[in-house]
Amino acid sequence: MRQLPFQYAFRNLGRSRVRLFASLLGSTLVVLLILAAGGFVRGMQRTLTQDKPLNENIMILGTGSEEGVERSQIDASVAGIAGASIPGIKQRAGVLYVSPEIHAALPVRESAQHDSDHPAVMRGIRTEALLVHPEIEITEGHLPRQGLDELMVGQLAATRLGLADERLAIGQTLYFDDRDWTIVARFSAPNTVMNAEIWIPLTDLQIATNRESSLSCVLITLEDALFADADLFAKSRLDLEITAMRESDYYASIAAFYGPIRIMIIITATLIASGGILGGLNTMYAAFAARVREVGMLQSLGYTRRAIVLNLTEESLFASACGALIGAALGLLLLNGLAIRFSMGAFAITIDAPVLLIGILGGLLVGLIGAIPPAIRCLRLPITEALKSH
Repeated sequence: MRQLPFQYAFRNLGRSRVRLFASLLGSTLVVLLILAAGGFVRGMQRTLTQDKPLNENIMILGTGSEEGVERSQIDASVAGIAGASIPGIKQRAGVLYVSPEIHAALPVRESAQHDSDHPAVMRGIRTEALLVHPEIEITEGHLPRQGLDELMVGQLAATRLGLADERLAIGQTLYFDDRDWTIVARFSAPNTVMNAEIWIPLTDLQIATNRESSLSCVLITLEDALFADADLFAKSRLDLEITAMRESDYYASIAAFYGPIRIMIIITATLIASGGILGGLNTMYAAFAARVREVGMLQSLGYTRRAIVLNLTEESLFASACGALIGAALGLLLLNGLAIRFSMGAFAITIDAPVLLIGILGGLLVGLIGAIPPAIRCLRLPITEALKSH
């Protein structure tokens, strides 16, 4: 088969700037839509699940509260009892990896003079929490001290509160429980729900929430023990009304709860992307309709219909590939890392290699689908009629 040179397709791109711009814009928008949807789903999934957890953490929480730790209430003595009753808990320098915690969703204000409340996810902790949660890295400041109205904020806490990031700088204050609390540290915990939380000394949060004798949960890190050991402890202490579950299983159940939302986002993005593909198809139809005489001339010069379709497809794919690369660059620049707020806190849109590949393939699909059908339609005309067309 006699082939048309690729230079012919490349030079044709400059013949109509409007057509070139429409092709670039169509594939760019489709790629951006795919990256936004894929990055949203990927970011939420990575926040709520951990493929390789740093620790084998077990959550001990109130029976019947397996779907929401904020609703859980267990006796404050459970931490000490669990530490003494479960053999094989990880420890270093005589310190057990046992972290009693309170999880609470509380409204906070910027100051006493402000009337608007901002929803915050708070966690009351002791120093052992840094052992149980090795993902935590304090990037600025120091751990808040008990009794001094101090707290530390996660990297995405400002997004969760709906405030500017500068508003949560070290030295700034937040108002709740009828007093100001000073921000003394900022921490980072990428791809976890903790990244959007506010951490407060456990005793201070117990007083603020009137829970002096209760906790939300106790997290323990296993070393030589198995989950069955913690499960046996929980089931044998019926008086404590507690249950044990893996931390990874807890967040996996929450991720499953948000599954319909992810599906809805994917379907919406697919429908919009399909609209972009159809728009590109109409553009190519209009563009090729004006080139019927050119197609007829190429056939009269001896080029087969298959060679002409291949050349027109090369032209369309090249323009779409350029648009896809532009969309990928804009997506990485504007969307990657963009913080999104949801009920569990906040997460960052994550555009990794698989999402980027799907986006670029979607942009190329615009060029492929947009070129072949109109090219075939134009080639159906007999050569004599094609040469006479205007």
